[in-house]
Amino acid sequence: MPSFPRNAFRFLAALTIASSIVLPAMGQFSNPSAAPGTPVRNAKALRPPVGARVAIYEFEDLECPDCARANPLLKEAAAKYNIPWVRHDFPLPFHTWSFDAAVAARWFDTKSKKLGDDFRDAVFASQASITSQDQLRAFAQKFAEDDLGQSIGIQHTPTIWIVTNKTGGTPFVEVVDRTRLYELIDQALAETKAAPAPAAHHASGK
Repeated sequence: MPSFPRNAFRFLAALTIASSIVLPAMGQFSNPSAAPGTPVRNAKALRPPVGARVAIYEFEDLECPDCARANPLLKEAAAKYNIPWVRHDFPLPFHTWSFDAAVAARWFDTKSKKLGDDFRDAVFASQASITSQDQLRAFAQKFAEDDLGQSIGIQHTPTIWIVTNKTGGTPFVEVVDRTRLYELIDQALAETKAAPAPAAHHASGK
């Protein structure tokens, strides 16, 4: 997975507002925990995904302390009953970095839904230490870097590989001795000389 791009917030903000993040009306939620229940205006929207009998359906704000407290319970319940957990980002206007967090979560969703959900869980777990938009951006960048490194099994830095498009054998070799870097690149080029170039791949969004 590529590292979290610095311009992702700016680039995705307009698209996310329109299609992914539900934005409350300004001033609508001066005290979001005051009401005991929510008047439902559109009951048709409250349905489980196709193929599911029951689902947990949540609107959450990643800067909301009560959302952070509810998160482990909802995650546990979804796993215990093996039911979908449908999560909608709902950044409240009086939270300083919740919108940026929602945009970041949606960016990770474009890589995989699990990655987006893992990011949300990580933000909730570290919520108390995130106090500004700059800290949120740094957190998102570190999350992206850590996720890729952990999935591969990185144990030290720098860790360097020469990777190829070979379909047989091992398609990569680690550069343990950097004095052999050019040698290993030459070897990889020679081994893949007759191999057809892979078709261009473009990552698709959600």
